[in-house]
Amino acid sequence: METFEVRTSRREELLRVTSALQELVDAKGWRDGALVVYCPHTTAALTINEAADPDVAADLVMALSRLLPREAGYKHVEGNSDAHVKTTLVGPSQMLIVSGGRIQLGTWQGVFLCEWDGPRNRKIWAQWLGQ
Repeated sequence: METFEVRTSRREELLRVTSALQELVDAKGWRDGALVVYCPHTTAALTINEAADPDVAADLVMALSRLLPREAGYKHVEGNSDAHVKTTLVGPSQMLIVSGGRIQLGTWQGVFLCEWDGPRNRKIWAQWLGQ
């Protein structure tokens, strides 16, 4: 298993990590298989979505924040229950197909770390499933 860290800068944001994942694939010489990426935090998640227009990521943050506001009468004393719920909805992992040493994504897609309780240093674990 490989681990790398990213630093978020806002309480809520989608941070593109596609390039860092491709750099890992390149550095390890992985060619054909699958890369499982996992976020071991209860208030951050991973998703694949449009990366060409940064407004899409901003809209996703806005929409989830409207659906799950920070203050909504939650019982958790740390005051970040909204972040836990957002993480549960988005999910902690993604599986990426790697072919010919390149992560395979749709034309507009990118991989994002979803920060719901930052800014923080976040870890992403990566496990290669290959030949």
